[in-house]
Amino acid sequence: MHAYRSHTCAALTTAQVGDTVRLSGWVHRVRDHGGILFIDLRDHYGMTQVLCDPDSPVFAQVEKVRAEWCIRIDGVVKARDAALVNPKIPTGEVEVFIRDIEVLGAAKELPLMVFGDQEYPEETRLRYRFLDLRRDVMQRNMILRSDVVSSIRKRMWDGGFKEFQTPIITASSPEGARDFLVPSRLHPGKFYALPQAPQQFKQLLMVSGFDKYFQIAPCFRDEDPRADRSPTDFYQLDMEMSFVEQQDVFDTIEPVIRGVFEEFGAGASVDQDWPQISYTDSALWYGTDKPDLRNPIKMQVVSDHFRGSGFAIFANLLEHEGNQVRAIPAPGGGSRKFCDRMNKFAQEQGLPGMGYIFWRDGENGSEAAGPLAKNIGPERTEAIRQQLGLNVGDAAFFLAGKPAEFEGVAGRARTVIGEELALTEQNRFAFAWIVDFPMYEKDETTGKVDFSHNPFSMPQGGVDALSGDPLGVLGYQYDLACNGYELVSGAIRNHKPEIMFKAFELAGYGQDEVRKRFGGMVNAFQYGAPPHGGCAAGIDRIVMLLANTANIREVILFPMNQRAEDLMMNAPSDPMAEQLMELGLRVIPQN
Repeated sequence: MHAYRSHTCAALTTAQVGDTVRLSGWVHRVRDHGGILFIDLRDHYGMTQVLCDPDSPVFAQVEKVRAEWCIRIDGVVKARDAALVNPKIPTGEVEVFIRDIEVLGAAKELPLMVFGDQEYPEETRLRYRFLDLRRDVMQRNMILRSDVVSSIRKRMWDGGFKEFQTPIITASSPEGARDFLVPSRLHPGKFYALPQAPQQFKQLLMVSGFDKYFQIAPCFRDEDPRADRSPTDFYQLDMEMSFVEQQDVFDTIEPVIRGVFEEFGAGASVDQDWPQISYTDSALWYGTDKPDLRNPIKMQVVSDHFRGSGFAIFANLLEHEGNQVRAIPAPGGGSRKFCDRMNKFAQEQGLPGMGYIFWRDGENGSEAAGPLAKNIGPERTEAIRQQLGLNVGDAAFFLAGKPAEFEGVAGRARTVIGEELALTEQNRFAFAWIVDFPMYEKDETTGKVDFSHNPFSMPQGGVDALSGDPLGVLGYQYDLACNGYELVSGAIRNHKPEIMFKAFELAGYGQDEVRKRFGGMVNAFQYGAPPHGGCAAGIDRIVMLLANTANIREVILFPMNQRAEDLMMNAPSDPMAEQLMELGLRVIPQN
């Protein structure tokens, strides 16, 4: 017999009744039923009930075992009584009578329990991640992740893509976040960077004549943490194609993403029609560039109804160029209690509040109520109701000013309204392509124009588009949103050196600086670069959605905490003096 097991803890059935078997695993829990000890023995594959009565030669040893001890047992398989069958597990028709036991690894008192659904602080879970990962939900999440990656790989290979690995130690590349720098021992004072993405290398692969590339790529960014983002590293499906336009990329990646969600979505519906929404429209309608289309609420501009109205705050704002009034329809939200609650929400988000109107039954049909309705009068409120398509029992909320200053709050309010009024459809994956991103943005404080997205993107209209106002230039850039999260980001690339130099010039980068920072790409593009484009899909976020969790750390094996610390491995840690000397570095103490 094998030294540790003849079967896994999920393999035994009534076919093995009477056999002597050997199992190894962890003690999930121990139950004492009138002197008979029952142990749920767990391994990676499942659970088997084993038991020991006082007649067993190892009863005294079995009495000593505790939760999460790792043990090996030998025993005889017996059928359970019909009344004691457990249909919830594959081995529920049998049990094993212990005849021999070996403790493979005893466990100290546990800082967190593996059995049960107790909640523990995240810091505890991450410090003892090796225990946390033993829990059933975490085992399922990590198996799901592995299966999703396997499925993605197969789909990409079937689509004619070849998998290549790009360097991990490389030069700095602007990807919108801070680099992790790596000091060079052989070149004192100089630094490598961990790649924020394989951006430059995958474009160089296209110049090298490889038509379709992909990899499951590790990416490193020194970012502020969020629930849906790792602060240090993440994995993405990275892909690039030659001789393609924007729609070709969409047509290629859509079946891959859709297939994965259909395969692992646990029966949730997967939208087949993925609309293409401009960045401008997405910001207007949803208050974000990653809208949740399960929520049917679509915001609208209602400025004309407030110009010259009796509501002086909005009327005065509209006298200044660039200001707008936008409405958030709230079907079913027509009560003062709900409206007051949403007004308080806006105040908690840092705004003075949200104006509102709600409609109720009146003597002559619908009657508008609320402070705004009294100030602007019945004709204007009726026109607003008709524009928004609302009825008795509905409400609308209003925000005014420069859209950039309130869009984010409006988007969050739309989300809350959709959830509280049960408008947001559950058990569905709703996708949308966000297109026509602006190439540039202006810092309101400094007035400096810089790239707002990927700097290597092709501007719509080519070099001619770069001769006017930079803030009016759109790029062939696109994101794929799903249920309020950005899953995919990509672009058609700028493969012409003259257009690249002009694009960087508008952002304040001279030719010498571009050649210095991106010399490899600039040089390569002078030797017959093909038109090319691609995208990257976040593996962690895909699995997060499929696992039905809002915290990305639930689907990463060994994540950092919110302060970018690995509590289990004690990272980051102080370097040794010898290491600093080798690298020619000195740490300056921080106050």
